[in-house]
Amino acid sequence: MSTGANLNQAAFSGNWKAGGSNSIALGLFLNARANYKRAKISWDNDLQLQYGVVKNAGEDLRKSVDAIFLDTKYGYATSSHWNLFVAANFISQFGKGYNYDVDADGTDELISNFMAPGFFTLSTGFEYKPKPWFSIRFSPLSPRLTFLLDEEVGLVERYGVPEGKQVRTEWFAALIQADIDKDIATNLNLKASYRGFSNYEDISWKTFDHRLVTSLSAKVNRFLSVNVAGIVLYDRDQDAKVQYSQSLALGVLYKLQNFKEKEKK
Repeated sequence: MSTGANLNQAAFSGNWKAGGSNSIALGLFLNARANYKRAKISWDNDLQLQYGVVKNAGEDLRKSVDAIFLDTKYGYATSSHWNLFVAANFISQFGKGYNYDVDADGTDELISNFMAPGFFTLSTGFEYKPKPWFSIRFSPLSPRLTFLLDEEVGLVERYGVPEGKQVRTEWFAALIQADIDKDIATNLNLKASYRGFSNYEDISWKTFDHRLVTSLSAKVNRFLSVNVAGIVLYDRDQDAKVQYSQSLALGVLYKLQNFKEKEKK
């Protein structure tokens, strides 16, 4: 398990000719995993939590990052590199998200909240894991529930949930997931996760959902780390264009584990 905080601050005098805006930002994160393996049985769990806020001069406190990700997988080995598995995955956020200053009077539009949206996916299929640091799952049966539990967010059709509804169910769908977690140099770790999802009812390249999450972490010393992270998302139920986010952080890191981590080759 690793947890930490990132703090960024900038201040300028009133006559600073180069220009600039006073700001302060705080980000918190927690990454935890718990894995079990005995004979042919395995159980892998991954939890990732992020939340951050930023305050710029002349603006209210605004959210800069907000994510909840939980993945749990139970597997049974059929060979040295192949597993049968069943898995559950949950994605949402902690707090309210706004589209700022959309109206002439400066009113902010509420566009998201906890469980608005929330995505819960069950999947079963085959996993190929040729290396300890790389795996790919093929899930021909992956029903997904999309929740929109905040009534104010759900005033219009959003995230694929029809207007007036709180849940959208996609029973017949497929999922592909690929994961990389590799130390590419001393104190330098690369993580990447791709998820591709499609409903069989309208399966095509245009309706295929793509989500790529990457992070590059460098450990400066026992307590300091530098992290570059990014998310690329394409989901026509949310937007016709590709969405992306990027963050760079220097902060305090605390790592706790109760096992000796094997070298990933």
